[in-house]
This record gives sequence, C-alpha cells and structure tokens, in this order.
Amino acid sequence: MASARSFRRARLHAPRLPAAKATPPAASLYALLAPRPAEPAPVLRPTRLQRRRVKPARGVAVAGLAAASALLGPTLAAGPAAAAVPTGKGVVLNAPIVGVASMPGGGGYWEVAADGGIFAFGKARFHGSTGSVHLNQPIVGMEPTPDGHGYWEVAADGGVFAFGSARFHGSTGSVHLAQPIVGMAPTPDGRGYWEVARDGGVFAFGDAGFHGSAAGQVQGDPVVGLAATPDGQGYWEATSTGAVYAFGDARYAGGAPAGSTVVAITAGTSGYRLATSAGGIDDFGGAPFLGSAARVPIAGSLIGMSSATTGYVAVGSDGGIFSFGALGYYGSLGGSTVASRASSAPADGITAVQQAAWSRVNLCEEGGDWSVNGPVYSGGLGFSHANWDRFNTFGFPADAADATPDEQIRVAVAFATQYWGNPDAAPDQHGCSGGY
Repeated sequence: MASARSFRRARLHAPRLPAAKATPPAASLYALLAPRPAEPAPVLRPTRLQRRRVKPARGVAVAGLAAASALLGPTLAAGPAAAAVPTGKGVVLNAPIVGVASMPGGGGYWEVAADGGIFAFGKARFHGSTGSVHLNQPIVGMEPTPDGHGYWEVAADGGVFAFGSARFHGSTGSVHLAQPIVGMAPTPDGRGYWEVARDGGVFAFGDAGFHGSAAGQVQGDPVVGLAATPDGQGYWEATSTGAVYAFGDARYAGGAPAGSTVVAITAGTSGYRLATSAGGIDDFGGAPFLGSAARVPIAGSLIGMSSATTGYVAVGSDGGIFSFGALGYYGSLGGSTVASRASSAPADGITAVQQAAWSRVNLCEEGGDWSVNGPVYSGGLGFSHANWDRFNTFGFPADAADATPDEQIRVAVAFATQYWGNPDAAPDQHGCSGGY
C-alpha cells in the first residue's frame, strides 16, 4: 500500500547542545487524543508478583465531575475529599492529560493537560495555567515547588511556564533541539531545575548543576524522565524499556524487568521508583514500595507518577488517579474524554477533526516536534521530500520542516484524499500504539 512508506518519521541523532538559558516563547497546540472509555470500578487484587508486600491502590476514580466542560482552557478545582469526590465522567477536555504533580507534603495534587490546563484536587490550589495560551509545542509535564504553593509547566520545545511561588530560571524554548523535551525536575530549594530530552540530553538552569547526561547512549530507547537526588547533587534518567542512568551522587540500583514499558521515574528519600504503562511500580535503592496499580483495571494506560513525603500518586491516560501510601485520594478526571469536533469554519482549508487526527500522529511519532529535518523525511509528519513536492500544491515552503503545522496537515489531507479516498483519514495512533 502506498501509504505504508509515505509518512514515516525522520530519525535524527544530531549532537546535543550544551545547557542553555533562554526564554520560553508563547506558542500553539493542536493535539487532541481520541476519547477514552470511562474508568471501570477498581478490582483490588495483589500487585506485581515480584513484590513481597501487597498494598492496594487507594481511591481509583470511576465517575463524573458534574458534567463540567474544560474546553478552551477553563480550569476545574476540586475541594478536599468529601462524601462524593469529583471525577471526570461528562467532562470534555480540549487536550489529553499528560501528567500529575503531588503537593510535596501530601494533601492534594494537580493534573495537567497537553494544552497546559491545570486541574487541582484536595489542598492543591490553582495558580494559573497556559490553558488559554497559544503554545508552539504541547505541554509534556509539570512539577510542584518545594513549598507546594506553585508549579512549573514544561513544553516539548523546552519552554517553561512558572506559576504561584515558582520562578522562571531559563529554558530551551528558543533553542533548536535535536529531540523534544520530555520532562523536568526542580532542585530541592526550587531555585533551579533540569530539563531532559527524549535522547537523554540534560539542560540545567538556576542553581541546578549539570552532572552529565545519557545523550548518545539511548538511541532507539527514548528517555521518559529525570528524577533528582534529595540533595540535588545528582539525578537519574530512565528510558522507556526501563534502563536507568545515574549521574552526580545518584547511584544505580537496577532497572525495570524485561518487557516493561516505563513511563516515569521518581525519587524517594533514598533510591528511585519506575512506573510502567501497565500500572506496575518498581522500587530500587531503598525507595519504599507502597503499592501499585498493576492488578487494577486502568482505562487506557498509566502515563505519569509523582512522589511526596507521604507516598506517591500515578495518573492514567484518561485522568484517573491512583494514590498510594498516606498521600490521600481527593478526586480525579477519570472517565473524561477529549474533544473531537468538526469545525464549522475550517482554518487554512482543514477541519478541527483533521487537525486533531494529524496532530495526534505528530504527538505520538515526533513528541510534538513539527520541524524535524532529515535527508529523506522531514516535518512533523515525516513526509518524504518526494511526496511533499507532489502534494504541496498550495505554495507552502519547499521543505515540510519549514512549514507550519496547519500547512503540513493541509498537505497530509491532500495525501489522504488521494491514497485513502477520505480527506478525514489518518494513521491510527489511538493510545500511541498505531502504526502506518
């Protein structure tokens, strides 16, 4: 089938840039993932077989948040735990949930969406967001300040957005990166932070020290996150297969079992933990194991985790929360869906449905980067130069990497119309597990 080779992503292994300080630009986000089914009621069974201690997940979200809408950036705040905790059934998000951050001392947490929308639960307070800001690249994560009175959001291009007591110390927002940023970690005093890229590159800002990176060591095994040691004099990087790289005073204590798909790494008072997409939590180097969601039904997959002094919390792809230890459960967006609507006034010749479908492909395949430039394929959708030349009949730039996301999507729609006979067709990236 002609489409099998027409939209493959370019794989670049350009050298990493040294840690740099730059300001984050304002920007744009289009990625809207397909709706997830409501999270089923939890069935509490023993956690991962290799664990000697068995503790259940607390407070898995199962029902609705009073049919509230979070379209175009509004933020919903949930109060302290009550008889009926808020959940996400009936909530329609403008962008998918991409991360969670716990208050350092427990008592509440935040969920963050790819458009930067912030959702606060328990004692966590809303201090602002990028939910109504036009972003160049999607938000990929957030981190709380040490005092719990603020947080940072980080975008795929490295742009950092500070709210509440959080302070801006610099970013890679205006630096051309070989691979997108996948996460960040603050220093113990909150006066600095690290950003980590998918290829393992580390960028240090403020009082964060650079202790080395896994850049050049993880080709074909993308880094998913970074966790700092308690004194801030080192950090660990983790890859999607569970490999761990230690730098500074961080000590290597093991990696995830073979066959795991790791989505996050967090630090304990000693050692670290790895979270897998199936809900497993693996502890290393003395980090206490407090339970996992490995035997609990998850709507979709686990996508993130955050630690506090009293426990840790994990979040599913539909916004469902899994709380462990004494952290507490205060509600979630479990059961929410993501908007996917046809636009009545198409922009640049494309509809919102087409924009959402192809933006999902970009987010899954290129991590939000629309300017990939390779010798054969380029752009955020991996156009071959030949196909870009053939289907770009609109006067857009000669190289896909130089075109805007909407321009690339417009050419993709022309391709889909020709090869699939359907202008709304796009490769299946539901859950980022599809291929083409």
